[in-house]
Amino acid sequence: MTQRRLPRPSELQQLLRPKPFVFNPTDRRLAGAHTIPDLRTLARKRTPRAAFDYTDGAAELEDSLRRARQAFRSVEFHPNILRGVSDVDTSVEILGKRSELPFAFAPTGFTRMMNHEGERAVARVAQKNGLPFSLSTMGTTSIEEVAEAAPEARKWFQLYVWRDRGAGADLMNRAWEAGFDTLLLTVDTPVAGARMRDVRNGLTIPPALTLKTFVDGATHPAWWINLLTTEPLTFASLSHFDGTVAELLNKLFDPTLNFDDLDWVRSAWPGKLVVKGIQNADDARDVVKHGADAVILSNHGGRQLDRAPTPLELLPSVLDEVNGGGEVWLDTGILSGGDIVAALARGADACLIGRAFLYGLMAGGERGVQRCVDILRTEMVRTMQLLGVRTIGDLRPTHATLR
Repeated sequence: MTQRRLPRPSELQQLLRPKPFVFNPTDRRLAGAHTIPDLRTLARKRTPRAAFDYTDGAAELEDSLRRARQAFRSVEFHPNILRGVSDVDTSVEILGKRSELPFAFAPTGFTRMMNHEGERAVARVAQKNGLPFSLSTMGTTSIEEVAEAAPEARKWFQLYVWRDRGAGADLMNRAWEAGFDTLLLTVDTPVAGARMRDVRNGLTIPPALTLKTFVDGATHPAWWINLLTTEPLTFASLSHFDGTVAELLNKLFDPTLNFDDLDWVRSAWPGKLVVKGIQNADDARDVVKHGADAVILSNHGGRQLDRAPTPLELLPSVLDEVNGGGEVWLDTGILSGGDIVAALARGADACLIGRAFLYGLMAGGERGVQRCVDILRTEMVRTMQLLGVRTIGDLRPTHATLR
């Protein structure tokens, strides 16, 4: 027979301890986010549909994005045991400088549309955590304002080669003078991809207050109040433009872009040069021959050509072709620290994250971006410990295979 008794008050006290109440609503909201998908859920609740879909969506049927994420899901890890992993070092050297984590914040356009704190908040988080921040040509905060907000951060500038070469040269000069040490040249945008969510939402910059957006705004009052009571939402590096995002991109992007333009950028930019948007091994080899210090395997987050190559699957052939001539980075599809570890194990020198930190920004501004970094760091450390590796350099392709 089971012997029963009344519980002692001291025993009940141990069981009935309430969690401390967090008074700040943003901190309370973010405390419940334990993964990047959790941040995405919060972001969707707090952001109007058009702005959220701009971040969350991809081109056409969105197959490129799904395939990139599925590639990471198909990774099988192979741990080693008895390796002593109490002290894990997540730092790497990226283009000759130390980064405390093996990833950088990718360049993202229209960032203050996601949250009014925008690029300044992301740059401050990069500075605090010792990792690089990339400012987009399509950014909503100027080069100089970002430099002022995070003077000690390692800052990169992303450039599209426009039809107006003079404008591009001016941006490069401004970025260099403001302390940006690396240029990311995006080459996968001869024309804009068909981002159908944006088309269906009628996305414009700044957002147009139609009946549809008014109704949506009624369920997101904080977002609209912040938009209307802070500096106007514009492209900080561009002259004023009225129209849809697709119309703007097609006006700016240059379908005549070729290797002569890459040579021009290389000659005009005195710092490190990275070419973003590589989707086959031959192109990776060629841009390194033309002076690129690194290449980024990227299908633009699935936002340009649908059914494009998946960067993680493309990585081995690019590494063979580049053969140490330049660093090889990777983006698209990364939603966890385990994804980053998998990419590094398979040979990538670093990763870029975009949607992950934008979900954090939408969920809670600067504190949300910091929460994103904390999540990824925690997941990376745990994955490395379970794999039996203490440093990024200890990772090998045998630790992560594709099934």
